[in-house]
Amino acid sequence: MIRLALSALLLAGAASTAQAQELRIHGGTIYTGAADQPTAEVVIVQDGRIFYVGAAAGAPEVEYAEDLDLKGAVLFPGFTDGHAHLDGVGWRELTLNLEGSASIVEAMARLTAWAEAHPEGAIVGRGWIETHWPEGRFLTAADLDAAAPGRVVLLGRADGHAVVASSAALAAAGITADTVAPSGGEILKDDAGQPTGLLVDAAEQLVAGLTPQADPAALRDAYRAGFRVEAEYGWTGVHFMSAPWKDVPLMEAMALAGEAPLRIYNSVTPDGAAELIAGGPRSVADGRVITRAIKYYADGALGSRGAALFEPYADRPDTTGLMQITEQEIVPLYQAALRGGIQVATHAIGDRGNASVAEWYQQALVGIAPEDRPGGADVRWRIEHAQILRPSDYHWFQDLPIIASMQPSHAIGDLHFAPARLGDARLDGAYAWHSLADLGVIVVGGSDAPVERGAPLIEFYAAVARRDLQGFQGPDWRPQEAVDRATALKMFTLWPAYASFREDELGTIEVGKRADFTAFDVDLMAAPEADIPKGRALLTVVDGVVVYRAD
Repeated sequence: MIRLALSALLLAGAASTAQAQELRIHGGTIYTGAADQPTAEVVIVQDGRIFYVGAAAGAPEVEYAEDLDLKGAVLFPGFTDGHAHLDGVGWRELTLNLEGSASIVEAMARLTAWAEAHPEGAIVGRGWIETHWPEGRFLTAADLDAAAPGRVVLLGRADGHAVVASSAALAAAGITADTVAPSGGEILKDDAGQPTGLLVDAAEQLVAGLTPQADPAALRDAYRAGFRVEAEYGWTGVHFMSAPWKDVPLMEAMALAGEAPLRIYNSVTPDGAAELIAGGPRSVADGRVITRAIKYYADGALGSRGAALFEPYADRPDTTGLMQITEQEIVPLYQAALRGGIQVATHAIGDRGNASVAEWYQQALVGIAPEDRPGGADVRWRIEHAQILRPSDYHWFQDLPIIASMQPSHAIGDLHFAPARLGDARLDGAYAWHSLADLGVIVVGGSDAPVERGAPLIEFYAAVARRDLQGFQGPDWRPQEAVDRATALKMFTLWPAYASFREDELGTIEVGKRADFTAFDVDLMAAPEADIPKGRALLTVVDGVVVYRAD
């Protein structure tokens, strides 16, 4: 019987790897992800490792601390979010969340309510996106001023690549009509040449100093909230992209104190590159928090027209997007990472951004011989998003090779505006999961939370259905780029394990591997597509410890 006394969330000390226990799991369909034994009836765990997988009739008689009856739920290898921002997920729980706002009117009503409830200090929030709004435009400083008069307000667009600032915030940052945007950024201005309040990509840094600096206790609370949300969704691990270098010691301390219930694989901000390269990969708490990658940015995002394209935007012919780095700057940094045995992950969304990164990767790899790299030839470099590609550039992902780290939910949100941004022809290489996987490319699935909601069932659905949550796909949204369910399962289990150099111990339910499992109340491999995002996680197990259990 399942011990009902356990609370829904067993975070903190219960997540410590030192408390790995013996489990017997049965009573539901078990998908192993292993080609030679795709399903099983029973899994037995000892000391945090998988001891037996197979038929109930052949299960050995061993001592176990808990008998877990799935009661019809469906068990999978632990789902890993291959691209998320753990701190952002936590702060979304603690700051103004504009996610789901149906209009500017609704978003500003939320701002007014927040301002009234928090009368002191700057107001920081995130999550708005204008593509569904009846007003059909970005937020402006005038909108913020009317909703929260006189307040310093900074509201990030959902993609994290643009922020709208109130007039008080613009004034505090010294931004005027004469302010020149930094390289890789844009200050949107009206017909009179005055800033509208929207700052894109590198221009966001102009107001970064106005953001209240979190005290250590608040920062730890944010990470606790991030862990809680991710465990509730069913993630057993997160590839933390742009992990702040200054936060790595905190995450490591939390892991050592038993406060990190999930596996964290850090790809850190560039300010930590030199120190990480000098010290080499870091791992604490039996691999609970591993830091061995650096995240760079090549361009911006499609929604805010910062993604770098070869040809102008179809709906704004005066721009081709914004590159954030140059060949002269980045290739030496890539080569330094190679010499230090550090993995590289680079954000690239537009076709020009992706092609540039691929060429720079090639230059770096050719310049440093495998014998001069601590990891040899197996570097497993990644492009984060790989969103808009020219089909003629697919070969880079095979030849070098490059891991394509992609987020299926972007395609089912972007389908409402991407055709207008790109025109039809460029959709041939957009969100091309199927094409890349067919070529043998490792395609890691992620959510980019808090840019997207971050639920694994939404991501899995998006990968196999390529439709929004209402079932809409739109004319010629390249339905052939949806993947089959077996491929989708690999995208969130085995392939993230490979991308973090852990395929030998994670990613499938096989004897000897770590006991990481996710159970849902919906059969992802057989249920109608429309039913997949309606399900929920019932059980999250890491190293044989239940870190989340639904009531």
